[in-house]
Amino acid sequence: MKKMKMMLVDDEERFLSTAKKLLEKKGYDVVTASSGAEALEKIRVQNIHVVILDVKMPGMDGIATLKEIKKRFPLTEVIMLTGHATMESAVDGLKSGAIDYLTKPADINEIIQKAEQAFEKRKDLEEKIRVARMRKIMKSPSEIIQDS
Repeated sequence: MKKMKMMLVDDEERFLSTAKKLLEKKGYDVVTASSGAEALEKIRVQNIHVVILDVKMPGMDGIATLKEIKKRFPLTEVIMLTGHATMESAVDGLKSGAIDYLTKPADINEIIQKAEQAFEKRKDLEEKIRVARMRKIMKSPSEIIQDS
């Protein structure tokens, strides 16, 4: 069974280091990034399954980062996280492909629960892709009989 690899993206270094320590204590493989550009670079070279992404960041904000992640790495699931929650940013994030939305300070167990749900969704999608590829490669019994 594949182990989830999670990325935390936030410009607040204290949040990153504290959340990373708590998640690693619970056995999770965690990568951090302090900007959208850094996150995109790390996702490019590592297989990140779930991203916990802050909405408000200098430079490339969370919504722009989310859109880029979904464009370049469509199977990567993203959960938006913010201390400045508004309905508009929540709806914008969900419309842009985020699987869920949490507000700071988010309980570490809530983050884990949402990340596990996102990881399950990704595994389901990967399985559907595998099945579709196998169907394309393999012929059904009726196709084999027709070809004979």
